[in-house]
Amino acid sequence: MPLSGKAALVTGGSRGIGRAIVQRLARDGAQVVFSYQSNDDAADSVVEAVRAGGGAAHAVRADQGDLDAVRALLDTATDRLGGLDILVNNAAASEPAPIDDVTEADFDRVMTINAKAPFFAIQHAGRTMRDDGRIVSISTLNTVIPGPGGALYTASKAALERFTAIAARELGPRRITVNAISPGAIDTDLLRSTNPPEALALAETYSALGRLGQPADIADVVAFLAGPDSRFITGQNLRVTGGYLI
Repeated sequence: MPLSGKAALVTGGSRGIGRAIVQRLARDGAQVVFSYQSNDDAADSVVEAVRAGGGAAHAVRADQGDLDAVRALLDTATDRLGGLDILVNNAAASEPAPIDDVTEADFDRVMTINAKAPFFAIQHAGRTMRDDGRIVSISTLNTVIPGPGGALYTASKAALERFTAIAARELGPRRITVNAISPGAIDTDLLRSTNPPEALALAETYSALGRLGQPADIADVVAFLAGPDSRFITGQNLRVTGGYLI
């Protein structure tokens, strides 16, 4: 198991892509702490699934929109794991709205969850992570294919991509790699709840592989970036889209 003995923190790990990441890292041998916002049953089911596969995962309830809660999560994860080797910034908020309809509260919440909280998570990791660590942040293809209604989401993820590039420079001397992944259309409950069936069918036709992505498609790339084989890759944004953009 390539991640045996490694300690990992995944934000937003109870559903969708986050759940797949937690399960994959644990299957590869990592001890995983993951956060979730409010769904205790979903979090418990992830823990049970990981344990059934012989792995170890712990759920911590934390609102990514509350910076004090994020700091408490980081401290709790580091203490429980006895250190930190892997950080995955996955938790995100998407509240599509035309610019004209965006409120100050909307702006603050999306920017806090998608950019501010990951920034300070990266800062914490830089201070506490062991040498040869791995930081992976989940961005989005929408930073290069923006659409109406996505101003906050797209801008917040673009900020996260810049944090990734600069952190890679700053943490490189300690052999800590920092990378981002930009998924395309991934078949999750969130995708299906925010898009009509015809939009999903169109996304399949745009993909060179002719299908929507699955959460495991992203989790597998996270596992690669978190593992030893990616040791010379840093400061990159991998577009995992099935060829949606070539």
